[in-house]
Amino acid sequence: MQYPKKVTIGDITVRDGFQHEEIFVPTQAKVWVAEQMILSGIKHIELTNFGNPKGMPQFSDADDLMKGVRNSKKLKGKLDDVMLTAVTIRERAIERAIQAKKDGYGPDRILLMVSTSESHQEKNSGLSLAEYWKMAEEWIPKAHDAGIKVNGTVSTIWGCPIEGPTKLEDAVEFTRRWFDIGANDVEHADHDGSASPDRIYRYFSMLQEAVGKTHKQIVHLHTTRGWGMANVLAALQAGMTNYEATLGGIGGQPANFVSGVPVSGTGAYYYKDANDVGLVSLEDMVVMMDEMEIDTQLDIDKVLETGRMVERILGRRLRSEVINQGRIPKELSGRR
Repeated sequence: MQYPKKVTIGDITVRDGFQHEEIFVPTQAKVWVAEQMILSGIKHIELTNFGNPKGMPQFSDADDLMKGVRNSKKLKGKLDDVMLTAVTIRERAIERAIQAKKDGYGPDRILLMVSTSESHQEKNSGLSLAEYWKMAEEWIPKAHDAGIKVNGTVSTIWGCPIEGPTKLEDAVEFTRRWFDIGANDVEHADHDGSASPDRIYRYFSMLQEAVGKTHKQIVHLHTTRGWGMANVLAALQAGMTNYEATLGGIGGQPANFVSGVPVSGTGAYYYKDANDVGLVSLEDMVVMMDEMEIDTQLDIDKVLETGRMVERILGRRLRSEVINQGRIPKELSGRR
């Protein structure tokens, strides 16, 4: 079996990871995690969501967080080749990102999202698919004019929590459309853990043949049902080279209860047990790849140190098996 020799890993802990937490994570802690991951070699980090924080209070510090990372003394001279991303599902969020960029602290890249399921699209964005594509076509050039790259995400590729089964072919066509209207890269998201390894392999093989642009295709996998690492392996077998994940495998849809206050979040339609969710563990993924002699371009020990500290920040044991069990020794002390 042939696997890629080198991969790119993006860290989305501070945005996608913390958004599911039922406590507000202090801004200084978020900045610290971002600093450590960038110092470990991460070149793409997703920081926040510029949408209305009323229903997502975890993002009420979006401006302060972006400024904290931009102005970090630890990162002085180290951000030139790092891409900071913010989620901007609707027009006002994009406007806010553009203004922040003009003010000197905004994101290098924003994220827009379509679902192959019409019901999910309307639930997630408040727009129909036709309306959302029209909005994206209007705002992508405006973002580019402001010096901001645009990620086009495709969701519900392997199934929809509202409608059920979806067609993989639709997601391939949506990927083509994102590139046609100017997206710089495309994220392929298994947002509710519906994908099984065989369909992961089938989809990314289809994508490779139909679209190509492998380095611009990002693999985003959840492990809600325990298939996350098997799905990573299937994506590697299909030749995918660009991945993102969260420390400790945390994350999921925005919490409906934050720091003692009920909020709208995303609602309960995603999962039977809204707390038993999460993305693929970044620590487990990079250690597995390292054991497979795939170059992650990261200081893996520093990644693990940061993962341990995220457990302390959140006050509980997280999903990373590597954090719990340790890395496989490369050699035994005192022996040859």
